[in-house]
Formats: sequence, C-alpha cells, structure tokens
Amino acid sequence: MVTRPPPRERLPPQAVTMAVLRDKYLQPGEAAVADVLARVARALASAEPAQHRAGWERRFHRHLLAGGIGAGRIMSAAGTDLPATLINCFVQPLGDCLLGTDAQGRPGLQQALDETVQTLRMGGGVGCDFSRVRPLAARPHAGQAHALGPCACIDRFDRADEAVQGVGTRRSAQMAVLRIDHPDVRTFIAAKRTPGRWRHFNVSVAVPDAFIQALQQGADWALVHEAEPSGAERHVTPGMFQRTDGLWVYASLPARALWDALMRAAFDVGEPGVLFIDRIRQDNNLRALETLDATNPCGEQPLPAYGACALGPLILPRFVRQPFGPGGAARLDFAALTRHARLQVRLLDNVLELTRWPLPQQAQEARLKRRVGVGFTGLGDALVMLGLRYDSEPGRAMAQRIARCLRDATYAASVDLARERGAFPLLNVDSYLAPGTFASRLPAALQAQIRRHGIRHSHLLSVAPAGSVSLAFADNCSSGIEPAFAWTCTRELRGREALASVYTVEDHAWRVYRALGGSLSPLPPAFVSATEVQPQDHLAMMQAVQPFVDASISKTVNLAPDVPCERFQDLYLQAWRAGLKGLAAYRPNVLRPGVLHAGSEASAVLTSGLPAPHFPGLAVSCGLSHAVHRERPTPRKEAQDVHQSAAGL
Repeated sequence: MVTRPPPRERLPPQAVTMAVLRDKYLQPGEAAVADVLARVARALASAEPAQHRAGWERRFHRHLLAGGIGAGRIMSAAGTDLPATLINCFVQPLGDCLLGTDAQGRPGLQQALDETVQTLRMGGGVGCDFSRVRPLAARPHAGQAHALGPCACIDRFDRADEAVQGVGTRRSAQMAVLRIDHPDVRTFIAAKRTPGRWRHFNVSVAVPDAFIQALQQGADWALVHEAEPSGAERHVTPGMFQRTDGLWVYASLPARALWDALMRAAFDVGEPGVLFIDRIRQDNNLRALETLDATNPCGEQPLPAYGACALGPLILPRFVRQPFGPGGAARLDFAALTRHARLQVRLLDNVLELTRWPLPQQAQEARLKRRVGVGFTGLGDALVMLGLRYDSEPGRAMAQRIARCLRDATYAASVDLARERGAFPLLNVDSYLAPGTFASRLPAALQAQIRRHGIRHSHLLSVAPAGSVSLAFADNCSSGIEPAFAWTCTRELRGREALASVYTVEDHAWRVYRALGGSLSPLPPAFVSATEVQPQDHLAMMQAVQPFVDASISKTVNLAPDVPCERFQDLYLQAWRAGLKGLAAYRPNVLRPGVLHAGSEASAVLTSGLPAPHFPGLAVSCGLSHAVHRERPTPRKEAQDVHQSAAGL
C-alpha cells in the first residue's frame, strides 16, 4: 500500500513564495528551496573542525529541512561571495559632536553616519539613540551658527540610507530612539506627520518609569539636556536653569500633555512606538556591563553600542503532528522542538564565526558577548493547526509552553557549547545570575550548570517578525508571534527595477486545512485572524511569552480604524502595568497604506511592511511599523517544486 505524504508536503508552491524566493534568496545556479538549504548547511558547517564538517553539514541540512532556518541575511548570503553580513541586527552609538568622538568616546555625527552607511551597505539594520545630540535651542558647537538638533540629524541619516539603496543594496531599515525628557521630543513625536519624512526609519520614544509615575500623579515633567542653552534662547525663554545634577532644564510641562501628544501621533500615523527603557535595562543579563539605549529596527533586539545579534527562527507549524486531527489528536512535538532548538544554538554560534562584520567594533562586541537570537515563526498557524484560538487561555498556555521549552533548550545547549568551545569572554557568573536579570529566573538546575561550566552566549532568544523567510521557506505561515493577518489576501511586492506586482496569498494553515477537506462554512473557531483578536488579547499573548525571551519580541497590536483614541491610549498603560518592555499599536490610516489586503474570508486591514508596525512585548520587546515594504520578483529561471523538501516544509 502506498502511504501518501502529509498534506503540507503535497501543497504546490504559491506564486508569491517563488517570487520572494527568487528576489531575495536564490543565488546564481540555484532554482529551489532545496538549493538554498544545501548551500546554507554547507557554509555553516565550515566553522566546524575539518574532520567533522561532513557530518555537521548533514545534520544542519536535516535541521533546516525540519524548520530550523536562519534569518534573512543568513539564508541569502551564507556560502556566497556577496559582500554582505549574516547579521540582521545592529545598534550604532552617537555622541554630541560633529567630528571625531565626544568626551565619552562616542562617535560624532560624521563618523556615526559613515559607520551606519557601511553597516547598511552590508545588509544590516541599524538602531540609534539620538538623545545625546544637543537640542535646537542649545549653544551650538564651535563653527556652527546654530545647533542641529536630533531631528535634523535623523534627516541626514535618512538621506544617507536613500543613497545606499540607490546603489542597489538590500532594502534597509533603521530605528531612531529619543528619550521623552529630551527638549526636542515634541518635534520628534510629530515628525512622521509629514508624509515621506524618515521613510527608512521606525521611531520610538524611550519612556522611563519616572515619567509614568509623573503621569499617574498629574505632575510636571522636565525636558533636560547636558548642553547649555544658547544665550539667545535663554533671553527669549526665561526660566531655563541648571540643576544640581548638571543637566539644563529647557522647559517643564504637564506629563499628561506630553503623553497625550505622543498617543495622538501614534493613533493618527502609527508612530512613534514606546520603549519602556527601565524594563529593558533591568531584565538585561549584562546590565552590570552595558547600557541599553536603543533597539534594532523592528525592536526584537535591545542592544548596546555596536551591539549585534545573529537571528534564526524555528518554523513552529513543522512541529505540529496530525494537524487538525486526522489520524489522531493534533499535538506539538516538544521533543523534536527541543532537539532543533539546541541545534539552532550551534548553528547561530557558527554564524558569529563566519560572518563578515561591517565594523571592527561590532566584531569585538560580538566576540566578547556572543549574542544570538533563537526565535520562532508561525505561532498563530501552529495554534490554529492544534485547534487552539490565539485569543484564548489554552492558546496562550501553549504559546508559553513553547517559549519555556525554547528557553530551557537554548540555555542548556549554550552551557554544553561553553564546555566544548568556552564561555563568552565577559561572563561574570555572579552578576549574570544576580537577582532581577533574566538568567536569575532560569530553573535552579540550569543556574547550577552555568555556575559550574559557564555559558557560551550572553543572550539566546529573540522573536523577530520573520516576514520574508516565512513567505519563502514556510509557505506563508503567520509571521513571528503574530496571528495570521488573513486566510486569503493580496500582497504587493516590488523590487528595485520594476513596478509592483500583486499576488494572491493564502495562509499556510488555511491551505493545510483545505487540503484535508475541511469545511469552510463555517471555519472552526481556532481560525481567528489578527484584526479579530481584541487588543487586550494581543497584550495577553505578549505577557504570556515575554518572560521566557531574554531579548525582545517584535509584535503589533492591530486595531480597527474606528477604535476610540481613549481606548488606544489605555493600551500603552496596560502594557506598562503588565511589565512589557514596549508597545506599538497600529490602526489603518492614510499615511500608512498597506501591502496586504484581506480577501473575502477575512476581516479587514493590515499591518504594513518595512518593518511593519512591530514593537515590543513583555519583559523585552519593541518594534514598530513604518515604511511600506514592497518587493518585486526579479526575472530568473523558473524554480522547481519548492515544497519538495519543505521538509517538513
């Protein structure tokens, strides 16, 4: 008797999958997913001792087939001669000077611009905290008629990004962060109301706990900076003074007025997002060694100056057995998930050894701390296939169980690698496990192993949007931690050389369900899409997962167009009370057109694309939605059956 393969392996590839694969991942001589996976496995095994490389190549190849993929940079550039990095996430420092470095050794504007351009050229996304830049009303640097202010500096970075893309490099993205006590924060908050401004940036306001407390108490909030106000400004704006801590107070205003301006901008145009910066810093395993001021563009990685992180998600639907129940109750194979999470740690550790680094400072930072980010994609689809609603307590319990499994597996694997290859050089076990750090909440047995053997990586977990890899390698499964946007929709893709193409896209879980002969009228209750999930349930999912993720989660709270502004605002305070590290909420608006448009089976609107309205979640997270992501397939030889090994694809 002939046994038919599981329905997911019989699904023909979608046109959009092939378009993304050709445009972003296939290299000369490659025609299918199988070619990409073979190239990546071979490349990453090259970091192993010569006598073991063949064996590791086979193991990595099986691992990739089973759903343990790398982030986009890895899948496109590993094993090639491209002048590209394998790292997606970077943070760039910026000091308060124009040339050279400031008194603390941070690069001035020109050096920071040059370093950012070099990182963007090699395919990295860059975040930067602009809070140290002196405000417009400050005394200018020598030789300047007036201070630039952070917003004008961001303009320069945005123009530099435009020039980089003009020479044909990968579509890039940046994150601009400004503290809520910076004197120019009101201009920063309103900047994206101007159509087309900062097209390549997501923007976030860093909000400390002290501001939330002032807000709750109805108190005033001071806007301060180290730089002295200009004489002319002090003449026309009386009341500026220097505090005993050395900071100059430029203005004071009710915290409520500033919060309302921030919330209204986020409500109207989708930005800025909010980073709860104290939460980010408190949870950091290396808080004794570094200060976290900014994140990468989608917010899943808070990083220090020159920080970088190698990312790689596990495709969760690949670990669902008997999806939708035929042949036995649907279940998630936690034993397999554990095995592949452990393999993913080794794979990403090899990425750190093999990648090209845009800057020597980034290479040094990575060598000393060895950050990696094992994550997942397809959570929403996996829950649907298990018969669990995303917005239910059982759905959240399953998500939390998955996150806990990944935490324990990755930290255990990193301890094993420390025994084999050595701990990260800056490890101080006492401060690493000090009360309040993420690592201090690990199971006692794991903490004991770290004390005995050390650990290879300072951080191990991160949940990124994983949008294009989910399209190209996972049959358009729901991206990252999100529920599916819609079961069918249209998507606009645009490359650099032609007009946009529009594709009909079907969700992976929907396709599997239909292949099994599932009834569409009505759909089972587990089929709940992003815009059907209530805002509090989006928050609840972040709250369930984030305690088990040491870096961050890129997550969007999708809202209906007619949601009241008051309800919108309350979400951010709910997120703070829940212990989240940040939040981005998105409601459709005229300045943020979408690249996804729901079909008749789904409820409405979208998240857009470059990064897309993503942002943080609990105990670690942040990301926002911004410029629209449009990709176009480039002409190439027609690919073979992608699903052939989709491996478990």
